[in-house]
Amino acid sequence: MVAYYPVFLDLKDKPVLVVGGGRVAERKVYTLLDAGAKITIIAKEISYNLNGLLEQNKALLLGRRFLPRHLDGVFLVIAATDDPQLNAEVAREARRRGVLVNAVDQPEECTFILPSLVKRGDLIIAVSTSGKSPALAKKLRKRLEDEFGPEYEMFLALMGRVREYVLSLDIPQEHRSNLFHRLVDSALLERLREGDTESVARILRDLLPPDSPVDKLMEIITETRGT
Repeated sequence: MVAYYPVFLDLKDKPVLVVGGGRVAERKVYTLLDAGAKITIIAKEISYNLNGLLEQNKALLLGRRFLPRHLDGVFLVIAATDDPQLNAEVAREARRRGVLVNAVDQPEECTFILPSLVKRGDLIIAVSTSGKSPALAKKLRKRLEDEFGPEYEMFLALMGRVREYVLSLDIPQEHRSNLFHRLVDSALLERLREGDTESVARILRDLLPPDSPVDKLMEIITETRGT
């Protein structure tokens, strides 16, 4: 039995190879691009959307047939073809080279597995059944999507801006920690969910030090809504 160690990888500007050009590979590529990875693709056939990414130079097509040399300098590879034997071949070569690899629906070939994700801005919730039941992971993800709405993205964006401001002040560490906990325990999330920005501003003025630039700090809410 494999005991997985949960981890979030920094893939910004990291070279990542995706073998496959269908709908599954397409989903993987979009997620990798969101993480800032540099994508190269090997595929016999390319989906319409992936072809669009290639035309926009958001990914690079290396060839139609996988060769071991395509793994040179690669940080991570995903084998997402509809050919289990090819996926296994890619995975074996990646493991031989010490490259992180995920072969879709073939956990025995993987050095890591991909969880179901709920993403709300900087909030990322990962759900995994250790490969035992992807269907259950999907069901749980949908439940979490209902529970954690877009207000969490605004809340985290606001907290990031507030934290940066508070850390710039000459406040004892214990007081800062207490302030951050009071903000999290306040009704900010509920007011953001309701779109009640006046109440959000009122809560910030009540909790932050006097003369804090609340209006300036709250500009991030409008910026987040616009993305």
